[in-house]
Amino acid sequence: MMKNLKNSSNKISPKVNALLIIDIQEKIIRPIFNQDSIIKNIKKLINAYQLLEENILVSEQNPLKLGTTIPELLPKAGFKKIEKMEFSLANIQEFLKEVKNKKITNLIVCGIETHICIQQTVLDCLQKGFEVILISDAMSSRNRVDHEIALQRMIQRGAILTTTESMIFELCKTADRKEFKEIRNIIMS
Repeated sequence: MMKNLKNSSNKISPKVNALLIIDIQEKIIRPIFNQDSIIKNIKKLINAYQLLEENILVSEQNPLKLGTTIPELLPKAGFKKIEKMEFSLANIQEFLKEVKNKKITNLIVCGIETHICIQQTVLDCLQKGFEVILISDAMSSRNRVDHEIALQRMIQRGAILTTTESMIFELCKTADRKEFKEIRNIIMS
């Protein structure tokens, strides 16, 4: 019995995570509800993730018409950018190949819009067997109700809901870690 409890930890597994930043593009973000807070939290996630983990994937929806990722929200280095016309990243071969090659099993998701590209990607990824962690305060939609209903729908299908700060501390794991001072500074910024 104790053995089963030990294996059923709800914490994310190390080294199989990817931070998935969905469609943070200039033309899409303009009408987004609570955009300043969303941008600030995505920045924190990117900065912390680059210190603690490796795999960052950035998607752009129809960049020719909607523009590219907001420059301040592009990771400094070591990320994979995927351009798409499909709303769900799970239908893009380049994305599927990337997660397969890196043996990624957990997707930490942020971006816009919650009820369109995020929701379709998450529902498809859950169906494909990924663990999906939704960073609720680092994603949004034009309308608050669309965001909230999409979160409920994804949770009902098995996604895990958390916040930026909670996720960063979970990835850090301990205050003894050499990066902790930098992590604390990111959180407090």
